[in-house]
Amino acid sequence: MKKVIVVILVLIFLVLSVLSCQNKEEKVVEEKCEPKTEKKLEMYQMSEMAALMEQMYVDNQRLKERIIKGDTIGQFPQHFMKIHKAVMTDESDNDAFFKEQAAKFIKAQELIYKDPENAKEHFNNGIDACIKCHQQKCGGPIPRIKKLYIKE
Repeated sequence: MKKVIVVILVLIFLVLSVLSCQNKEEKVVEEKCEPKTEKKLEMYQMSEMAALMEQMYVDNQRLKERIIKGDTIGQFPQHFMKIHKAVMTDESDNDAFFKEQAAKFIKAQELIYKDPENAKEHFNNGIDACIKCHQQKCGGPIPRIKKLYIKE
């Protein structure tokens, strides 16, 4: 009697194992056969102003290093003057406040080249103008801009 029960249990175990494996294979096949949906990727188009600001950021990183090392500063980058005319993502942002901050930024930047003895102070004043504007207009880049400050 014990042998019969053992044989029946072994058979039940084998049948369940085979059925279990078949179910797993069917699930795998079902998953593989599902059609994949493609997501459309949209490329971000940087506005003229955003591209200019990115370039000014890079230029100021380099300028910061030259000021810290005491190297010659060079000449004021004329492409900074495009800040007054560059097309913005949202043209309503080109208001009196922006124009005032842009003028402060340009003045501080020009002073770096005209008065290199106080370059660090003028540089940080330019960064202040950037941050004040971004606090009103677009706060996202503020942490990145703050990294430009020349610390004591």
